[in-house]
Amino acid sequence: MPRGGVNHRGEQLALLAGLSHDRATDPRLGELLSDVEASSLAGDPESVEAVNIRELRRDYDRETRLPRRLVEELARVSALSSQAWSEARDQDDFPAFAPWLDQTFALAREKADAIGYEGVRYDALLDDYEPGMTTDHLSTLFAHLREQLVPLVDSVRAATPSTNLNREFPLEQQRAFAEGAATKLGFSLDSGRFDLGPHPFCSFIGPGDVRIALRYHQRNFASGFLAVLHETGHALYEQGLDPAHYGTPMGEAVSLGIHESQSRLWENLVGRSNGFWQHFYPQFQDAFDVRDVSMDEFRRVINHASPGLIRVEADEVTYNLHIVIRFEIERALLSGELKASDLPGAWNELYTRYLGIAPDSDRNGCLQDIHWSEGLIGYFPTYTLGNVYAAQLFDAAEHSVGPLEDAFAAGDFSALRGWLGENIHRHGKRYAPAVMIEKATGSAPDPSALIASLAHRYGGTG
Repeated sequence: MPRGGVNHRGEQLALLAGLSHDRATDPRLGELLSDVEASSLAGDPESVEAVNIRELRRDYDRETRLPRRLVEELARVSALSSQAWSEARDQDDFPAFAPWLDQTFALAREKADAIGYEGVRYDALLDDYEPGMTTDHLSTLFAHLREQLVPLVDSVRAATPSTNLNREFPLEQQRAFAEGAATKLGFSLDSGRFDLGPHPFCSFIGPGDVRIALRYHQRNFASGFLAVLHETGHALYEQGLDPAHYGTPMGEAVSLGIHESQSRLWENLVGRSNGFWQHFYPQFQDAFDVRDVSMDEFRRVINHASPGLIRVEADEVTYNLHIVIRFEIERALLSGELKASDLPGAWNELYTRYLGIAPDSDRNGCLQDIHWSEGLIGYFPTYTLGNVYAAQLFDAAEHSVGPLEDAFAAGDFSALRGWLGENIHRHGKRYAPAVMIEKATGSAPDPSALIASLAHRYGGTG
């Protein structure tokens, strides 16, 4: 969109946000909620009616705590800040963006104070994305992860894949192979479609309409293919929600962390596995005439781990340290302990400490993500929570239905998909995310399964 129109777009978005806020906080809605809360519909807390009432009340109460002025200003500044971030990133000019970052975090503090919190401000913002999660719980979980992952990253730092797959993979053949794999996993073409886009993503349009946008690279098969599996995980969750409850909390995904668990599970725990490629590697060899690379060599290449600067390009071993860094920094920015002008130094110091690498520019450092410019503070932790949940869910599913890799090798993904549908998808927002994980796996959110999985596959023990 034209850069010169950003101020006008900001005003338009502010108006729309204000109008939406008016509808969401209509006193009549509060009266109706009070009526149904006093009725027998709110009895069994796990019933469809009680869940819907509870979640609608939660949303209503959070929204009514926010003044319209603040809602409008958040929307307006987000538009302006995102434009400033884009230009600063293109020009590698962090000082030009710093004032917008200050303004964004000032508004975030105001939002947190309006909503209210029992612990720290960050709790109020985190609750937007992962209801019920607290900063204290996250800090403990992330500290455990950091303690285990830093030495694991050091151990893989010098590893190099034995085979180079940097060769031509025709884009149309990649697309056919990847889409075939996604449908084999269970993605329904009767209820969705594939398209090409500049960045992979999954969009839920409505019941029976889930769309996946894909991107392929001519000389990097793994990047495009693993992204397809990632988005397929998101899509399977959306296709697994009960369409009878569309438009209500019981027909919606419970949190970003749970949603991310579905994409990470299919991308990493399924798509990188030996069983998966026992089934698909012969088809891969036929599709791309790759006869000089064994399956084991191929897997070593696509599972190669090494520290890098860019979060979205990170492997599964190093990825969570990128998130830990962002978690620590955005808490410091929100509390005022860290000033925006000091962000590049703090960023570079943490990258050096945790990943052993120093950004060569702010473009490849603290300007690489759009999230803060859009006011998405508290969002980043859900990526790692998704990895934690995914490992727990995979272990629990295997306990329940038997050796999953044996099924994958036979081309059968229905047992895992069915288990996830029964334990996650069909419940909508019936349970808080942490409760859902505990009911499905028998334990509260815990990084132990993720650490054990990564250590087994990358630590030389498997």
